[in-house]
Amino acid sequence: MSFLGHLEELRWHIIRSFIAVIILAIFAFIYSEFIFDNIILFPKNPEFFTNRMFCKLGHLMGTEKLCINSKSFQIININMSGQFVTHIKISMVVGIIASFPYIFFEFWNFIKPALEKKEKKYTTGAVFFTSILFMMGVLFGYFLIVPLSLNFLGSYVVSDQVLNQINIGSYIDTITSVTLAAGIIFELPVLIYFLSKFGIVTPSILRKYRRHSLVIILSLSAIITPPDIFSQILVSLPLFILYEFGILIAKNIYKEKEEQ
Repeated sequence: MSFLGHLEELRWHIIRSFIAVIILAIFAFIYSEFIFDNIILFPKNPEFFTNRMFCKLGHLMGTEKLCINSKSFQIININMSGQFVTHIKISMVVGIIASFPYIFFEFWNFIKPALEKKEKKYTTGAVFFTSILFMMGVLFGYFLIVPLSLNFLGSYVVSDQVLNQINIGSYIDTITSVTLAAGIIFELPVLIYFLSKFGIVTPSILRKYRRHSLVIILSLSAIITPPDIFSQILVSLPLFILYEFGILIAKNIYKEKEEQ
C-alpha cells in the first residue's frame, strides 16, 4: 500500500473506534442516574465497599482512623450549564473506558499486517491482556485510590473558618484522572514486553535499575494518592509487583531469542 493508502486505512480504524465510543457514550447518557448515583458519586459515601472494609479493619485493629469517608460531603454546582456539561463529559469518559478493548483491537488490526509471522505468533493475545490490565488498573484506581483521595482531600481544612464545598467539576476531574491514570499505569508489563521484543531493555537492565524504579513508583504513588505512608504503600505495592512481572516477561523473551 502507498503512504496515502495507509492513511486511508488508519482513518477508517479511527472512525470505527470513534463510533464505538459514541454508541457507548449514548448508553451512558441514557442511564446517567445509575452511573452517577451508583458509580461516580458512590465512593464518597460510607456505604461504599472500600469505605466499609477499611472501617471493619479499623474496628479489628482498635482504631477509628481507618473509617474513611464516614461523613458524606455535599457536591455543589456553581455554573448554569455545569450539570449538563458534566453529564456529557462523564458519558464520553464511560464510553472511552467501556470501548477500550475495541479501540485497541482496531489499533492492533492496523499494525498487525506489518508484523512477520513469528512476531504475530509472539503477540497473540495482545488485545486480551492489554484490555485486562487496563480494566484491572481502572478498578484498582476506583476502589482504592479514589476513596483514599476523597477522604483526604474532602476532609482537609486549613482553618475552621473555611468550609469545604466541593464543586462537581472538581470532583469529576479527580475521579476520572485517577481511574484513567491507574488504567494506563497498569499497562507497564505490556510496555516492557514490546521494549524487550525490540531489544531496548533487557532483564539485566531492569534488575540493575530496580532500586531506581522503586523510587519512581513511590514518587508516582505520592502524586496520585493522599500524602500518607499507608496510602502510598497500598498503591505502590501492586505497581512494584507489575514491574517484577515485567522482569520475568523480559527474561522469557531473551531466553526465547537465545534458543533461536
